[in-house]
This record gives sequence, C-alpha cells and structure tokens, in this order.
Amino acid sequence: MSNHPKDEISTVQAAVIIISYMLGAGVLTLPRTTAQAARTPDVWISVIVAAVLVILAGLIIVHLGRRFPGRTFFEFTREIVGKWIAFPLVITVIGYFLVISAFETRVMAEVTSLYLLEGTPMWAIIMVFMWIGFYLMNGGINSMARLFEVILPITLIIFVIIILLSLKVFEFDNLRPVLGSGVMPVLKGIKPSFLSYAGYEILLVLLAFMNKPSKGNKALILGTCVPLGVYLLTLVMVIGGLSVDGVISRTWPTLDLMRSFEMQGLLFERFESLLLVIWIMQMFATFTITHYAASLGLAQLFKGKLTLFLLILLPINYIIMMLPKDVNTVFSMGDFLGNCSLVLFGGIPLLLLIVSVLRKKGVKPK
Repeated sequence: MSNHPKDEISTVQAAVIIISYMLGAGVLTLPRTTAQAARTPDVWISVIVAAVLVILAGLIIVHLGRRFPGRTFFEFTREIVGKWIAFPLVITVIGYFLVISAFETRVMAEVTSLYLLEGTPMWAIIMVFMWIGFYLMNGGINSMARLFEVILPITLIIFVIIILLSLKVFEFDNLRPVLGSGVMPVLKGIKPSFLSYAGYEILLVLLAFMNKPSKGNKALILGTCVPLGVYLLTLVMVIGGLSVDGVISRTWPTLDLMRSFEMQGLLFERFESLLLVIWIMQMFATFTITHYAASLGLAQLFKGKLTLFLLILLPINYIIMMLPKDVNTVFSMGDFLGNCSLVLFGGIPLLLLIVSVLRKKGVKPK
C-alpha cells in the first residue's frame, strides 16, 4: 500500500489529518469568496450549513470505505463498477488531489512573496517547499500524521490569540442585521464555502490506514467541527473589523485585518507576518497529504513504487501551479476545484455505495 506496509494511524491522527487538510488556504480566502457571493454579513450561517452538508457527504464516504477494509478508493472502485468505468473515475480523483496540492502551494507562494519574502523568485520559494514535502511524504502517512499532531495545536493557539487581538478594531454593527436580505444570500454563500471544507474526501484513502476504521465517523465529525470553529471565528472577526464592502475589496482580507491594528509594547507589534508563518505550516500539510494521495493512487493503479510516483508528480505539480498568470486566475482555479469537489464527492460516493450494496460487493460494516 505504501513504502511502509504497516503504516497505521489512530482515530485522533486521522482527525488531525482532516483538520490539517481543511485548514489550508481557506482561512486566507474564505471571507472574500463568501462575501462576494452573498454580499451580506450572514455568510457565517452559510459556513455552518456547508459544514453540515460536508459531514453528511463524509458519512457516506465512511460507510463506503468500511465495506472494503484495508483498501483505498483507488483499489475497491474496480470491484464495484468494473475496470472500464473505474479507470477514468480513479484518474479523475487523482487529478483532483494533484490540482488541490498545486493550488495550495501557489497560494502559499503568492502570499509569501507579497508579505514575507518580497523580491524572492516564486520558483525558489516553491522548490524548497516541495522538496521538504517530498522528504516527509517518503516517510509514510504515519510520519505525516505525527508531524501534523505537533503543528496543529501550535497553529490553533497562535491563531486564536492573534485573531482575538483584532477586537481592537471590531465593530458589531458590521454583522447586522442578521438575515436582513433574506435567506437567498445565505444559500449563495454555501457553494464558495465548499472549497474551504475540501478535506473530508481524504477519508477515501485514510480509512485504509486507520487501526480502527469503525471510528471513521468520529474522525470525520471532529475533523470538520474544528475547522468550522476556526472559519466562524475568522468570518466574524474579519467582517466585524473590515465590513462586508471592505472584505470584498481586498485580496487577502484576513491578513489585511492583521495589518489594520498595532499592539504597542509587545514582542510583535504587527501580526500579519506571524499569522502567515504559522499558516504556511497548514498549507504545507495540505500540499503533502494531497500530493501523497495522488501519488498513492497512481502507485496502486499501475502497481508501482510509491516513491517513484512521488517524484514523477513533483514536476507535474510545479507545472500546474505555475499555469495561473496572476492571483485572479488562482482564485478562478479555486472556484473550479470547489465545483469539482461538489460533483466528485457529493454524488459519486453515494452512487458507488448504492451499486456496491445492490451488487453485494464488499462486506457489511458492523
């Protein structure tokens, strides 16, 4: 299955991987994308509704995966629908994971070159990022899970402290009135929220590595609720600090919120750089787990060595991430991935589950 046949992760580690996957570029882009779609401060409701829908879709994936213990989506799809249908389906999912990893790396490079390493060539930032990621991925999924367990608490603690410091510029009136424009803006805000929740689909791979796959539901719910809390806090504080119009007019509103205030006398007086430093770790986590999933899919599809495909996909990943000419094209890529996520993981796992039950494929979960 991987470089390490006995690779196993616990339920908590599975949840940490899901959380780390979700908490990528979403915190930096979610306020603007949802505010543009809804044009009201009620987008926090959209994010809650999207989380509920994601959990429902994730439960279907968990139930499907538990019918084929110890096997990933790339392996059991052929048994369900046959090789002629399974091959293009598996290739599509592999391509999705690969483009997600490229998107996260490009967003990381964009904000790093703008706020931290001004004037540094983008290729230099990306190359370091990718080769460190390759070293981690080559150690197996358990190595990634253990690193994410270290990164995640640090990220969450620092993020909560920094975002709460923006209370200095927070105005509650920017969040009023609740549902002032009705329900339709809330519904419009659901679709752009899905990209930020991209991550639950990794259960198509993770369940095969879990030592207790029967607790996949627990990993899913925990892995979704933590990002939900982070996204809600981010939306409330960013819109409360900048207003809906202010959020729409900014490329990276979360970072701009950090730039809108100073705290005299502290070790750090400006916080956008500190926030970006810790969030680079989360984008790194998203890049590694998605690149690993794409490589694992190819290795299982073509019966090859995982390390070989990890290497082969690195230059392809680089080419994909360099295709967008500017940051607006990068955001268009994000919208495209959100649409793909809805189609690929909102409906296909349910169809596969129904077919597997009708054809009596797999085992009935206990």
